[in-house]
This record gives sequence, C-alpha cells and structure tokens, in this order.
Amino acid sequence: MDLKNFTRLPFYIKLACVMFSLFALGALVILAKDILAPLIFSCLFAILLMPLASFFERRIRLPRGMASMIAVVLLLSFITVVLYVIGSQIAALLKDWPAFQAQISHSLWNFRGWVSAHFGITRQKQLNVVSSATSKVTSPDAALVGTTLLSLSSIILFLIFIFIYTFFFLLYRRLILKFLESVFLEENKKKVHEVIEQVQAIIRQYIVGLLIEMTIVATVVSTTLTILGVQYAILLGLIAGIFNLIPYFGIFAAMVLSATVTLGTSTDSTVAIYVLITFVATHLVDSNIILPLVVGSKVRINALVTVLGVVIGEMFWGISGMFLSIPVIAVLKIIFDRVESLQPWGIILGDEEKKQNKLAKKLKVESEEVGE
Repeated sequence: MDLKNFTRLPFYIKLACVMFSLFALGALVILAKDILAPLIFSCLFAILLMPLASFFERRIRLPRGMASMIAVVLLLSFITVVLYVIGSQIAALLKDWPAFQAQISHSLWNFRGWVSAHFGITRQKQLNVVSSATSKVTSPDAALVGTTLLSLSSIILFLIFIFIYTFFFLLYRRLILKFLESVFLEENKKKVHEVIEQVQAIIRQYIVGLLIEMTIVATVVSTTLTILGVQYAILLGLIAGIFNLIPYFGIFAAMVLSATVTLGTSTDSTVAIYVLITFVATHLVDSNIILPLVVGSKVRINALVTVLGVVIGEMFWGISGMFLSIPVIAVLKIIFDRVESLQPWGIILGDEEKKQNKLAKKLKVESEEVGE
C-alpha cells in the first residue's frame, strides 16, 4: 500500500497503525537496551571526537586507525581522572562512615524533636515511618555491598563497550556516511548529506556546551560549599555537575544527596539549609543565564517535552535513558526541522516562540497553496 492509499483510510485504522508501530518500536527499544544504549553513547562521543581524530589524521598524517585510537585514549584519560577524583572522595567518606552514621542519627533525632514540638507528632511515630529508610541508608548490609559491586562491574563493562564502539565509529565514519546516503533515493542524497552534516555540527556544539555548563556548575558548587566549610565539597560539586546533565531531576537529586552528606559531616545543621539555598540559586542562574548563553539557542527543547523525555527515558533504560533522552530528542528535533513533512513535530518539540511561529506560518501558507 502506497502513501496516497494510506491517507484515504479511515482515521481509526490510521490511528491503530500508528499506535501499533509505536508499541512495537517501544518494545524493541526496551529489549535492545544492552545494545542500543552503548551504541548511542558511542555515537555521541564519536561526533564529539571527530574533529580531534581528523586533526591527527590530516595535519599530523597519522593513519586513521591510530588517529581514532589516540582520540579515544584521550577521552578515556579524561574520564579516568574524573572517576579517580570521585572515587578518592568516596573512599574518604567511607572511612568516616561510623561518624557519618552517628551524626545522621543525631540530626534526625533533633529534627524529630522539632517536628514533635511544632506539629504534635511523637518521636516514636516518626521513628516507625523513617526507620526502614534510615537503616538502608546508614547501615549497608552484605547484600547491598554485593549489589553495589555487581553494579560497578556492569558499569565498567558498559564503559568498555562504549570506548570500543566509539573507536569503530571513528574508524568507519566515512563508510557509515556512505551507507546512510545510499539508503535513500538518488534525488534525496544531497539533502540527506546536508542533514547529516548539520546534525553532526549542531550536536557537537550542543555536547560541548553541555560539558562547559557541567564544568561551570561543578566549579561554582564546589567553591561555594568549600567557603561554607562543607566536607567533600569537591565530590558534591562533581556530582552536581554530572547530575545536572539530567534536566530538573538531576539537580534535585544532587541537592538532596549534598544536604544529607552535610548533615552527616557537620555539627551545625543550619549549614544544610545554606547548601539547599546554594543549589536552588545555582539552578536558577544555570537555567536562565548559563544554559542559554553557553549551550545556545540552536537546539532548544521546551520544558514539557524535556520532562516527558527524561521520565520516558528512565522507564525505558533507567539512569542511562535519563542521560540520553535530551540528546536523542535534540537529534530528532534537528531532523524534524529540516525535513519538510516532519516540521510540525519540530514545532511541538521547540522552545523558540518566534522561530516556531515563523515555521508554523510557513507551513500554513504552503498548505493553503496546495489547497488552491
């Protein structure tokens, strides 16, 4: 059945076909998580490293395989340094775990006293509610340690596959480009090539902007927490910067974690309030000043689609899905904006009112001309 005959079908049949296709695609994405997740991460890393690999290949005259390997090794070295800093901070925190546990218990006792005095809820009732959660946080058992070790081994294996796939993407980038061009008809090859080049350029700028934003947020939070006298300020700043890649949810999770660590390492509970204020102020400045200035307006996604994307990404792929949701939506928006038949979907994803209104008017004029 061709497209013309499909458009003549009743609405409920077309809706059923679309819903079935979406359901099948969603099931395939969930089942292929272990393959697709590292491939998408690798594709993003390859786009980011492509200028570096091209520099080694063209300017220094290195073979493509060696140039690709050096680019991947440099990325691996950077990630290793970040993981080493985070691991050393976590190791120091684990050494202070007994004191941390005692301080958390003391802070919770004082907090329950404040709730009892102001709201009339006895300490025993509060204790029954939070005892199970507190025991899981402050008293890790053997099963939790085993689960943690298993998760760490899975993460290491996941990273190994990412670096391997990134190397092959860089090595066979021209072959992949020729494949993508050959899939479409001859008259569309030029447009497909232009779309691919635009996607690469804009996504590269987008990723670099996110990395700069992450560095700024991590530096600001670490510096502010150090001034406040919070222990493990560098660790909390790095966590804030990395978690900030997950819109809205990430900064909230980092804020709760930082407040908990502050309560467990500081005798003055008011410092935790300053930590919360620091994260709220950082989020406001980041979302209204840093993000538009650094990341730019080439790929702007509205807040509703952002939240839905993060939630759906977590439902499909967990933590990795939350990190990948926004880059995937950004790629889809770039494609939608440049393919005429898909431009309405680019409008609903976008957040630039003037540009989207202009595009909507253009589509309306074209539809009226077709109707005439």
